[in-house]
Amino acid sequence: MGKLTATRPLQPWTAPTASDPVSASLRLPGSKSMTNRALVLSALATGPSTLAAPLRARDTELMAAGLRAMGAHVSIADDERWLVRPHPLAGPAHVDVGLAGTVMRFVPPVAGLADGRVTFDGDPHARTRPLGPLIEALRSLGVRIDTTGPGSLPLAVLGTGRVTGGEVVIDASASSQLVSGLLLAAPRFDRGLVVRHVGPPVPSAPHLRITVQMLRSAGAAVDDSTPDVWVVEPGPLTGRGWQIEPDLSGAVPFFAAAMVTGGEVTLQGWPGSSVQPVDLLRSLLQQMGAEVALTTEGLTVRGTGKVHGLRADLSDVSELTPALTALAMLADSPSVFTGVEHIRGHETDRLAALAREFAALGADVTEASDGLEIRPRPLRGGVFHTYDDHRMAHAAAITGLAVPGVELNDVGCTSKTMPEFPALWSAMVTGKS
Repeated sequence: MGKLTATRPLQPWTAPTASDPVSASLRLPGSKSMTNRALVLSALATGPSTLAAPLRARDTELMAAGLRAMGAHVSIADDERWLVRPHPLAGPAHVDVGLAGTVMRFVPPVAGLADGRVTFDGDPHARTRPLGPLIEALRSLGVRIDTTGPGSLPLAVLGTGRVTGGEVVIDASASSQLVSGLLLAAPRFDRGLVVRHVGPPVPSAPHLRITVQMLRSAGAAVDDSTPDVWVVEPGPLTGRGWQIEPDLSGAVPFFAAAMVTGGEVTLQGWPGSSVQPVDLLRSLLQQMGAEVALTTEGLTVRGTGKVHGLRADLSDVSELTPALTALAMLADSPSVFTGVEHIRGHETDRLAALAREFAALGADVTEASDGLEIRPRPLRGGVFHTYDDHRMAHAAAITGLAVPGVELNDVGCTSKTMPEFPALWSAMVTGKS
């Protein structure tokens, strides 16, 4: 570990240290999860769609480019309103997945509906991310896929313009995206699809609920009443206007800043009813010492001057593990996080990376098979390697609020989901926009 595989230049950055409680009201970019699901559903619809307040970042631009390569008209010239006009999908085409799990897992089932050869590859580390169960599931449905490795990138989908569908059994314990990718394309399969998960629990269950709710919003009939079984009926998807919510995962570092500094941060534009797991996040932050309120102004987190340790199963909100780990390092009591073994297969092995980088700053942290144990003690500054992982960068930035001299070896990786992160963060901490 420690060696990045990114091809872009590294962007070292010293995380600003807070001298006063932060006070900020922010309008953050849209949800990556919602933006990329809306793009896929729109490309498969029967009429045009718009995405209001979408996320413009590397992962979403890669998704738009991949769908465009297969023939969909995707216009992202207007930052506030993207337009998607469906068109018959065809190859030859190439899809660059970058390091985006949503692109590498959502687009191959769509490519099965294209007429022609569609190739997939991405950043070097993308070739190590779990993809095998999806490949085998598609093959069992009759989709021809050529691979050069053992169930990983690079690969080629040789579509015939249709997928028969039917029933598939999959072990999706490595990622909920393996199920979401199948479900998003399923209404366009001739016979629809029944997906049965077998194996350990599917992680990040709220993301599956987002998939199901967005499918229904596009007119699909989905039955998820039986645990670990999803039934999608065949039928048209309707073009529509999608209102993309602010990204809850992206907001957590800013909420953490309020907690670390005893300040207050409001995320503007938060809807009264959300498809994202806001109630679970509220509970976790409250247990760690925050005051959380949803008002007409938005979602507000206030620090109380202390951060408490936490024992929690984070399997439903594994994306929050790096930020919560940083908070736990600055807490007044130990923390134990479990249920997140699958994040070893994310942008990097996040458990190993978190344990290694925080230990280098003097932390007392133990890496378990499915989580971390943290016993807070004073930390020191130093270089914090981000491993081309935006969530690692967020963890380092949170730590730097209270620990002078924390230097990220590459803050540019935050462009994956929030290119504005360094500027927004610095403005919040310094109080200068």
